[in-house]
Amino acid sequence: MKTPGLFFKSLVILLLSLSMSSCYYDETVLIEESEDVGDISFSNDIIPIFNQSCSTTGCHSGSVSPDLRADKAYSALTNGNYINAADPANSELYLWMKGSKNLPMPLTGPNAAYNAKVLAWIKQGALNN
Repeated sequence: MKTPGLFFKSLVILLLSLSMSSCYYDETVLIEESEDVGDISFSNDIIPIFNQSCSTTGCHSGSVSPDLRADKAYSALTNGNYINAADPANSELYLWMKGSKNLPMPLTGPNAAYNAKVLAWIKQGALNN
């Protein structure tokens, strides 16, 4: 008489185990484009990113294009066609930073906060402000 109760308890435990083990994520999706980062200033928000991760490491300090030193970055990005104001998410700069090109920039890997700021800056007109 106790066997049917044990059978149902075992069945419930089995079903719970199966349902919980089927809930997993095989990848993390970052939705940077929708993050609201407010008004972005090139000199106050974008240049510090370049200073911390790009130009002071020796990579984009004149030897590798684009030159992202503070006094050269804006003209290097705009004249080098790294910015696509008509389609910001497909801007060369953003694609490199997002890791969609050969190597992610910075080499340590994509940074969602940096990417959100750069994308917002481009969407806001990529001004030299």
